[in-house]
Amino acid sequence: MTTTLEHCRALDAHDPLRRLRDLFQLPEGVVYLDGNSLGVLPRATAARVAQAVTEEWGQGLIRSWNSAGWYQMPQRLGDRIAQLVGAGPGELVATDSTSINLYKVLSAALSIARADAPQRRVVLSERSNFPTDLYIAQALCKERGLALQLVDAQDIAAALTPEVAVLMLTHVNYRTGAMHDMAALTAAAHAAGVLTVWDLAHSAGAVPVALNAAQADFAIGCGYKYLNGGPGAPAFVWVHPRHADRFWQPLAGWWSHAAPFDFTPDYQPAAGIARYLCGTQPILSMTALECGLDT
Repeated sequence: MTTTLEHCRALDAHDPLRRLRDLFQLPEGVVYLDGNSLGVLPRATAARVAQAVTEEWGQGLIRSWNSAGWYQMPQRLGDRIAQLVGAGPGELVATDSTSINLYKVLSAALSIARADAPQRRVVLSERSNFPTDLYIAQALCKERGLALQLVDAQDIAAALTPEVAVLMLTHVNYRTGAMHDMAALTAAAHAAGVLTVWDLAHSAGAVPVALNAAQADFAIGCGYKYLNGGPGAPAFVWVHPRHADRFWQPLAGWWSHAAPFDFTPDYQPAAGIARYLCGTQPILSMTALECGLDT
C-alpha cells in the first residue's frame, strides 16, 4: 500500500480524537510533543483563572476560602487525580511540588522502616532515575546516616537485599520512556520486606496507573506535565491508607494540623492524607490545575 498525503489527510479527518485538539490553545501549525515537560494550555484556563482573580479574590476576598471552595481544593483536586492513578477517594491531595512531596513520603517511609526494621539502612533506586529524586534521596540519606544504592533497571529485583529499607523508582523513565512493572516490583519489594515509593511524574495522565491494585506504599506526581495544570502547577502526594496515620511527615505546617483554625502552639497531625499538606495553598495555580483536570 502506498501512503499518500491524501490518504493521511483522510485518516486525520476520521480520527476520533481530532476534536480534542480544539480544547487546547496551540500556535498554528505546531505539532506539540513536549507534554512530558510542560502540558499545553486548555482554552478554558485563562478565563477561569481571571474569574478567580477578579471575582473570587477581588470581590469575595477572604470569604472565598469558604464560598468559592478554596479550602477544599487540595482534597477536591486530589480525588480527581486519584481516579487517574488507581487510588481511592480521600487518599491523595494536590499540593506543593514533586520534590517537596518526595521529601515528605521518603521521610515517612524511612521512619516506618526505622521503627519496624532498624537494621535496614539502604535506599535503593535506579541509576537513571530523574535527578531531583536522587538529590532528595541523597540529602535524606546524609541527614539520617543511610546509604543510597543505585543499580540498573534489570538489576533492581536482585538488589532487594535485607539491608534495603525503601525502593524509590520513577514509574516511567524520563529519558527512554521505559515503564516499570509497578505491581511486580512492588510485590518483589514487599516479599523482601521493603517499602516502595513511586514517582508518577511521567505516567499520571499519560498511561494507566493502578496504585491500590499494585499495593504500592507511597507515590508522588506532577501537575504541569500530562495534567496540563500550567507552569509550576501543584503536584500531588498519595499514601496507602495502611501507612497514612503512622508517622508525622517532616514538614508539619498549619494546613496539616488536626484543627488548624484553633491556632494552638502544639502540633497535632490531621488524620489520613491531610497530614501530608503543609502551608497555605496556591489557589490560582490550583484553579489552573482544576481546568487541566476538567479538560
